[in-house]
Formats: sequence, structure tokens, C-alpha cells
Amino acid sequence: MDPSVISPDELKTRIRAWGQALGFQQVGIADIDLAAAEQRLQDWLARGFHGEMDYMARHGTRRSRPQELVPGTLRVISVRMDYLPEPRANLAARLEEPGMAFISRYALGRDYHKLLRQRLQALASRIEALIGPYGYRVFTDSAPVMEKPLAEKAGLGWIGKHTNLINRQAGSFFFLGELYVDLPLPVDAPVTPHCGSCRACIDICPTRAIVAPYQLDARRCIAYLTIELPGAIPEVFRKPMGNRIYGCDDCQLVCPWNRYAQLTREADFLPRHRLDNATLLELFAWDEDTFLRRAEGSAIRRIGWLRWLRNLAVALGNAPPDAAIVEALRQRLEHPAELVREHVRWALAQHRPSGSGIA
Repeated sequence: MDPSVISPDELKTRIRAWGQALGFQQVGIADIDLAAAEQRLQDWLARGFHGEMDYMARHGTRRSRPQELVPGTLRVISVRMDYLPEPRANLAARLEEPGMAFISRYALGRDYHKLLRQRLQALASRIEALIGPYGYRVFTDSAPVMEKPLAEKAGLGWIGKHTNLINRQAGSFFFLGELYVDLPLPVDAPVTPHCGSCRACIDICPTRAIVAPYQLDARRCIAYLTIELPGAIPEVFRKPMGNRIYGCDDCQLVCPWNRYAQLTREADFLPRHRLDNATLLELFAWDEDTFLRRAEGSAIRRIGWLRWLRNLAVALGNAPPDAAIVEALRQRLEHPAELVREHVRWALAQHRPSGSGIA
């Protein structure tokens, strides 16, 4: 960076202002020393907590060493954007209605990746317009980037016991994005953690996935089971899934700091196709074309129709006895995919005396 154009401190001030004008609620600057986070990641992988997310190990140290992923990187501009589309009370109410579908609130609207990427690119372009060409790369959960440790270093919050980032003024219902740059910007200081002795997230987890403070066994996590896992959901976790068909917000819902969570200002993050108020039977009736059409532009589409039916079958098995539910499940008994058939059979069995809890 040419100091005759602008000083690093002044550039940082402008970056923060530009970022907020582009719709980010907070912008911070981090250095690229992730040695401590790298060790935690290696320990997590060694314990097999990543399950079938092989990509978590595939990239080696490029995830924890930004200069290996993007040579020349000196700093990371970390941003966050609120996504909560409705008051938290609505989430709790929906979870208590077993015939309704619960979808993690981040996925109700349009896929956040494109929106954040466009805004970060706009930020990168504003910097370039001021100082001239420089090295940068935009990331929005799209490459091996340790976004939460970087955001923590950038002062956007602290990583809580549930392993999500928490901001003292805004809770945790927000997306993160990064701009790797080769600029020697002044860095921000991390904030002090404020989880204290609270263990609300640990105690509420339906599948006991938070095996210890700050340690998540993804293999037990409903978000992993409903989104990342390609095969059959282990039976021991099916009953605790309740009506959660895509992700799980329980650990965020009970976090005391989310009393400060802000509703999103982005229209793209608001619910589409009534997904915040749909019954399990409505969604289970979709054929593949309907799924692809209504999930277009949504994070939900990435799981595909078969996993969608798998998740819904489990939720229907957890719903109260109902002749319409039994009939809908029976109509899927001959589905071409064994993944669907197996979960439908399990669901039908739940409408007879059966079931087991978490080991």
C-alpha cells in the first residue's frame, strides 16, 4: 500500500464505514496467526468429530494458514450480517408444534453465500478504487477458511461453548464472511469471552452433541445429521430430532446473549414459500420438481430431494398419531430410493408402540 495515497489507519476507518454502508453490522481486521485454532482443529479431526465431512481434513493446513490458501495474505477483513427473520419466541413456538416443520432460520430465505459475496466484492472494489490494484480474495463459507477463529481475532465476538460465535450486543444469529488482503492494516483486539458458568446450550442439545464446553461432536449434531450426512440417520438420534427437518437452532435459542439478537434488515433473508409456517405433510407431498423449484436459490437445495424426504419421514415418525400422516408415509413405501424407504418404514413403526432415546 502506498502511504502517499492513504495511511493504514485511515484506510481501516474507511473500510469499516464502507462495510457498514454495504449492510454489514460489523467489520473487523485480524492477523493470520491461527496456530491455536489449528491445534484445536487437528485434535477435533483426530477424535473423528467431523464424521463424513472429509473436506474438513482434505485441505490440510491451508484452512488454518491463510498464506498457504492465498499467497501474500497479510490480513483478513472479517464481517458479519444479521439473518434472524423473526422474534425468537416464534422459533420456540414452532418447535412445540410437532406437526409443523422446523427449518433453521438461516435457511428460510435466499442462499446467503451470493449476497455476502457480492457485498464483499463491492467492498474490495471500493478499496481498489482508492488505493489501486492489490491482492485480495473473497470468501463466504466457500473454501477452507476458519471463519469463526478469524472473526474472534477480529473482535467480532467470542466462540461460545456451542462453538458458534457470540457477540455481546447481537447474540449469534448472523452470517460471517472474509476478505483476504495483502494490506498491512492495523488489527483489532479480540473481545473478552462472556459465557461464564452458563451451560444452557450444552443442556438443551437434543442429541447431546456438545460433548464438553467448546467441543462439538458433529456426528451427533442435528445440523450435521439433516444436512451433511448423506446416508441413513442413526436410529438413536431420530426421536430427539423431533420436527427439525433442516438444521437446528436450539443452542442459539437458549443462549442468554441472543436476547440482544437483531432482526435482519435484508429482504433476501426473509422466509420464502411459507417455509416458516409449513406443515410436515405439506412438504412431504412435494415431488422432486416442486422441491427443486421452491428450493431454487436456497441453501436447502444442496441436500437434494432424497435427503429432504428422509428428514421429513423422521419428523413424521415423531409427530402425534394421525391417519393422514400414516397414509402419506405408506404412499412412499415403494419409493425407488432405499434411503427414503428405510426411514419411511421407521416412521410408520413409530405410530405403533416403539422408540428409544439417546444412549
